Amino acid sequence: MASHRDLPVGLVNQFFRNTGNSSFTEFVSSYAPELLPQRDEVLATPIGDQVPHATTIVAATYAGGVIMAGDRRATSGNIISQRDVEKVFRADDYSCMGIAGTASTGIEMARLYRVELEHYEKLEGRTMSVAGKANRLATMIRGNLAMAMQGLVVVPLFAAYDPGKDEGRIFSYDVAGGPYERDRYDAIGSGSIFARGSLKKLYRDGASADDMVMTLIQSLYDAADDDSATGGPDVTRKIWPIVSVIDADGFRRLPDEQIAGYVEQMLAARLISPDGPIAPLR
Repeated sequence: MASHRDLPVGLVNQFFRNTGNSSFTEFVSSYAPELLPQRDEVLATPIGDQVPHATTIVAATYAGGVIMAGDRRATSGNIISQRDVEKVFRADDYSCMGIAGTASTGIEMARLYRVELEHYEKLEGRTMSVAGKANRLATMIRGNLAMAMQGLVVVPLFAAYDPGKDEGRIFSYDVAGGPYERDRYDAIGSGSIFARGSLKKLYRDGASADDMVMTLIQSLYDAADDDSATGGPDVTRKIWPIVSVIDADGFRRLPDEQIAGYVEQMLAARLISPDGPIAPLR
């Protein structure tokens, strides 16, 4: 059967102008499927811990937006394979995603997802709704299910600002792609149980962006304190958590110099109280 590339130039140009679908991945799969990651390959032996894995991502809403933060460590089994990996990625002007699981597959998915949203916006002339973005990411995760069964699991955390509600929203996923909207905060990755416990203790409704950044940094530190796969702030190498803020002004990643100030403040307090701040009784 002839492919689209065997058509005359005029018909090819018409094909590119009228794809009939706002999904970039579906368009590429029909025109040049070899350019997409091969999700249907079955490995002879699951490779599991042989490849680097990204670990803990946290996110929380605040008054007027949402913040996502991630540690920088990637591990291969009990080995630290990279100390400064990036796990939080801008998806578009008002959303971002963080990855936990197989690092290479997650980074690849984040890049493809960003192109997916840009492709939709160019074809439709408008930005996709927050629910639409969450569902589109779910479809991509579902497409990775065969690889996940072989040990190449990617479980993202998605956060976006919803202009219609003037608030931040958070979605988590399972390996089959099911999107689940979370209230106020969530965490994923190997240190998530400890980070979520910290957030449960420190989260306050109506907190400012500044206070919520500190809360997330505290939660990552608590995760690193109990989970060896989660990396704490590396003062000697000047490697800090990645923190991204999304509000009505759009997505922005906080500079390392600003994060270093939060970390310095937190570590000074931890010298007095190693277990971190104590939640007041209500």
